[in-house]
Amino acid sequence: MSKTYLISGAGSGIGRAIAQQLADDGHQCILLGRNADNLNDTLISLDRAHHQMLIADIRDKQQLADAAQQIADLTLDGIIANSGIGGENQWGKADRWNEIVDTNLTGTYNFVNTFLPLLQASTSAERHILITSSVLARLGVANYSAYCASKAGLLGLMRSWAVQYAPDDILVNAICPGWVDTEMSEQGMQGIADGLGISKKEFYDMAMQSVPLRRMSQPKEIAGLVAYLLGQRAMTGQAIDMNGGAVMNS
Repeated sequence: MSKTYLISGAGSGIGRAIAQQLADDGHQCILLGRNADNLNDTLISLDRAHHQMLIADIRDKQQLADAAQQIADLTLDGIIANSGIGGENQWGKADRWNEIVDTNLTGTYNFVNTFLPLLQASTSAERHILITSSVLARLGVANYSAYCASKAGLLGLMRSWAVQYAPDDILVNAICPGWVDTEMSEQGMQGIADGLGISKKEFYDMAMQSVPLRRMSQPKEIAGLVAYLLGQRAMTGQAIDMNGGAVMNS
């Protein structure tokens, strides 16, 4: 049975892979992001022709409201809050704390709440909110205080919503990917390598020493996990790790 899913951050990386997986499974995807060119690249890569895209910055409530108005005649079966930015931040005039937290944490709050009425209006037996957090919600990394804090904050947000919306039969979960082979990871690795004065390849080899599988995950592997979570009805309030064994929770 075809369902309708809204995906933020769908213009690249994990978001694009999620859209491709869901489209391949026969579902309708609504792609949301800031970059129209990137979203269009995702759109034309999808199987079938009933998908659409919405341009909005999740930090901007008015842009989100305008985007929601464009699909006001639809109901949603799932909201996938995948938008996020990474990188370092350090105290001082050039501190990126607000930029990162406003995007990753507050932006997710804005995004889900804006489109929540369209999810609540659905009569589907399987309704989901799924949030992309990170392995760095579990770990600390020097000079990544904003990223670590925002991704850990998403888990608190997820647990609160899981309790709040359980009476509505809306399941709320999060995924916590580790290193994933995306442009964001490439940029992150390059930045850390530059700070250490080594090559990106040298840092990659160093980083993989803490990953038992000794490799990055692929975006399509994360998308497969997302598809599974959207198809189940027994789990809510959970943060699911996919990090090659870098963090093992028991």
